[in-house]
Amino acid sequence: MKILLPPSETKRPGGSGPAFDPAALALPSLLPQREAVIDALVALAADADASRRVLKLSERQAGEVAHNRMLRSAAVMPAIDRYTGVLYDALDAAGLDAAGRRWLRDHVLIHSAPFGPVGALDGIPPYRLAAGTSLPGIPPLRRHWADAVTGALTGEGFVLDLRSEAYVALGPVPASVPSAYVRVVSDGGHALNHFNKKAKGALVRRLASERPRVRSLEGLLRWADDAGVPLREAEQGVLELVGEA
Repeated sequence: MKILLPPSETKRPGGSGPAFDPAALALPSLLPQREAVIDALVALAADADASRRVLKLSERQAGEVAHNRMLRSAAVMPAIDRYTGVLYDALDAAGLDAAGRRWLRDHVLIHSAPFGPVGALDGIPPYRLAAGTSLPGIPPLRRHWADAVTGALTGEGFVLDLRSEAYVALGPVPASVPSAYVRVVSDGGHALNHFNKKAKGALVRRLASERPRVRSLEGLLRWADDAGVPLREAEQGVLELVGEA
């Protein structure tokens, strides 16, 4: 099973080790698309005013422009540790043991706007770019990424898609790959917003802690039933995860 997670706008600063190497990321077929977006971000960062306008940043967020300017030389940290916020706080990857982190490495991809899907333990630098941003010099991100990401996901086993709709648009799971999209709902079936992220993070943490051998939707639902995880099939290709309102 592969799990697709959305990124977070908030990120932990700093890093260590060698400078960022896009060629070292998971799904290496995406390198041309990655290089194009990185080049566009670095070029845009040469003009602070233009960067703030394109990226919709306030004066107090000027440091985000510096992150983009230094993309190619910045130190890195594992993507699962770089991102912060509700989903990643609930996942608490830093609190997992070594086996849990290896499970994340083998089973989780995080779909970033500048790098496409990256492995959970792939080293990435801090950056600023959202899925809906239009960068000078390249096509809209949806058009830039979608076909390439869909092609890169071909051949994967069962895919559990926890991304937001904006990131699904940057790379739909191919029809040839068995997959399920997760919606977070209340007990009454109403969609949840803030608790959407918390429930998804808690689900991935539970999976990384227990490490079941899931190879299909049926296997995932069997595990969820045995584990008392409120996950149910709502319609073809869509699962509902009951979160706390």
